Amino acid sequence: MIEREVSNEIIERLEREYPIAECTLDYNEAYHLLVSVRLAAQCTDARVNMVTPALFERYPTVFDMACAEVEDVEEYIRSTGFYHGKARDIVAAAKMIVSEFGGRVPDNMDDLLKLPGVGRKSANLILGDVYGIPGSVVVDTHCIRLTGRLGYHELKDPVKIEYILRGILPPDKANDFCHRLVMHGRAVCDARKPNCEACCLRDLCRYYSIGR
Repeated sequence: MIEREVSNEIIERLEREYPIAECTLDYNEAYHLLVSVRLAAQCTDARVNMVTPALFERYPTVFDMACAEVEDVEEYIRSTGFYHGKARDIVAAAKMIVSEFGGRVPDNMDDLLKLPGVGRKSANLILGDVYGIPGSVVVDTHCIRLTGRLGYHELKDPVKIEYILRGILPPDKANDFCHRLVMHGRAVCDARKPNCEACCLRDLCRYYSIGR
């Protein structure tokens, strides 16, 4: 596994390269982010951001969504793909938030994972971005790919990767680190053809050092 000093240098370089670290999904409250991250499954954030304004205009609060018909929600989110399952989960999650959590999106992992359609990635995103809880590690495809290439692990299991990263990342840096990995993955470290020559991390990267 990567040395802590190397990991800290990676964090510092990414901070310099991407000074502003933030979620690329548009939201202004926990309920909006909960819905948006469910819609983002196998869909681009850009597409989700095109869909959600009309959706949230129609269902502005979690209480409104809890009263929605699944078929009606489907019409708003059809272009995000897999809209039957997404609409079903979103309405069911809203109903549970209202009935079991007083209309407030939970602020802890155990309760978030009770919500339909919410996994650890979504839960960590909400905990870190909305509630500012340190140590929230969002393990998405960019995180899996980049941390694997850099040398943090040789795994594909997102839960195992999450706990490895929790053990080495400073808790107050973890959430922003994951956002910066998304930015770097999109800009430089592409899944198919990484642009290593343009990478600010190449001298620290296992993938680059072994000749790809």
